[in-house]
Amino acid sequence: MYKLSHFTEKNEELVFEFMQKNSFAFVTSMLDGFPVATHIPLEIKKQNDHLVLTGHIMKETDHYKAFVQNENVLVIFTGPHCYVSAGWYVTKNVASTWNYMDVHAKGKIKLTDNEGTKKIIKDLTDRYESLESEAAFHKLPVEYVNRLSTAIVGFHIEVDSLENVFKLSQNKDEVTKKQIIENLRKTNRYFENEIAGEMVLRQAQYDNTLAGLVDMK
Repeated sequence: MYKLSHFTEKNEELVFEFMQKNSFAFVTSMLDGFPVATHIPLEIKKQNDHLVLTGHIMKETDHYKAFVQNENVLVIFTGPHCYVSAGWYVTKNVASTWNYMDVHAKGKIKLTDNEGTKKIIKDLTDRYESLESEAAFHKLPVEYVNRLSTAIVGFHIEVDSLENVFKLSQNKDEVTKKQIIENLRKTNRYFENEIAGEMVLRQAQYDNTLAGLVDMK
């Protein structure tokens, strides 16, 4: 992971919110010496002092076999990312770069029994479906749920370590950051607009911190 202090978000709540917003994540492990990954939606919850990630996967797949063989997993949450041209910098004759946001969570995966799997299916469905929806969990036929739950398995991952890179031009001067934001917004593309918005948010937090320090004097 590209770890530099000025690209590390230290506000744990912002990191948690990022994971919630980008909960369709990569879960990776090793199978017979080779990396295996699956991309699945996760529930991210705080339990006591730990983060717990919950989801379900299909059985009879390479990633299921990997998780049975090796409980150690890496979960990668990815967010917006985009190219940043050095032509927008105050300083010239330097390289362009890429701004992005991601979180790496390491932990141990524990597979659930059949009843635990059903609960995970219910919880995930209830998050996205209204109780009035025809696809609501409580409206699904019992025999269908029973058949479905034998083909998949639920899991919980208790996070042991959490790292992030929120690379948003924090190492640039104020004029350069302003020019980057303006040029990103001119593209009128989704990721560029998202990165520009995150840069504005970080600048506002920085300005508020400075104002607070001044008030304390």
